[in-house]
Amino acid sequence: MRKHLLILAVCNFLLLTVGCKTYNSPIQKGAKPELISNEFEFTEGPASDREGNVYFTDQPNNQILKWDAKTNSISVYMKDSGRSNGMYFDDNENLWTCADENFQLWKITPEKKVSVILDGYKSKNFNGPNDLWIDEKGGIYFTDPYYQRDYWNRTSPDMEKRSVYYLSPDHKTVKSVAEGFVLPNGIIGSSKNHILYVSDISNEDIHTYKIEDDGTLSNKRLFANMGSDGMTLDSEGNLYVTGNGVTIFDKKGNKIDHIEINKNWTGNVTFGGANEDILFITASDAVYTLKMKTHGIRWNH
Repeated sequence: MRKHLLILAVCNFLLLTVGCKTYNSPIQKGAKPELISNEFEFTEGPASDREGNVYFTDQPNNQILKWDAKTNSISVYMKDSGRSNGMYFDDNENLWTCADENFQLWKITPEKKVSVILDGYKSKNFNGPNDLWIDEKGGIYFTDPYYQRDYWNRTSPDMEKRSVYYLSPDHKTVKSVAEGFVLPNGIIGSSKNHILYVSDISNEDIHTYKIEDDGTLSNKRLFANMGSDGMTLDSEGNLYVTGNGVTIFDKKGNKIDHIEINKNWTGNVTFGGANEDILFITASDAVYTLKMKTHGIRWNH
């Protein structure tokens, strides 16, 4: 009897520590990814507005689309979108985009007025801004890998380095704040915890950095031996990593769940919905939603 109880205790311990789907997963119990549409070519860059609507890109078709959180419907928000990739809303409801067509960073006002904020660094073209995150001060971090595009005239980069840049809150100064990457791609941060996550997708690693008061980065640390396209964070500090579906890590870097997506590639992910508790997933030609127990941290619902 004592041996049986010992075995039961060990099993319960293993369930608590290993059986993450039962005890630690942030996914709503019984929830499955819901296909919203698969009528696109390649979806990317989801960004939620204050009402929980999610804007995303169909980059090959050069358009930004909008998922309405109330009606669960999708409409075209903007055509001729500069081949926008990663996107993020600032506190004034301007939509910032990595406009890959001409290696630029755009700001799109609520009235859909487009301003080119950055189009190069030290008299050279960017490699092609890919993903971005905006801190609480309005400063913007963005990754600048190099992916040769069939719509470019150039066939090689102007810069040797592939870096992470920081645009000051007044949008007047840009500086390189992290280097040494093969292909820096996904980026996300927490202003509350002063942490920035950066994925080097070709190196198959994700590092964290401490965000200093002046926007510079320090204390680089390996977070996970897995590359990622887009990434997001939830209210528990869990990091969502994309590529083969969505892999979820807790704040200590432990893998706690994996969301299977029946597509060749999952490009990006964010939280949307009125309560910011809907995980919005862009994957190849499709977009999905998934009900969560946690919520996003962009709007602090």
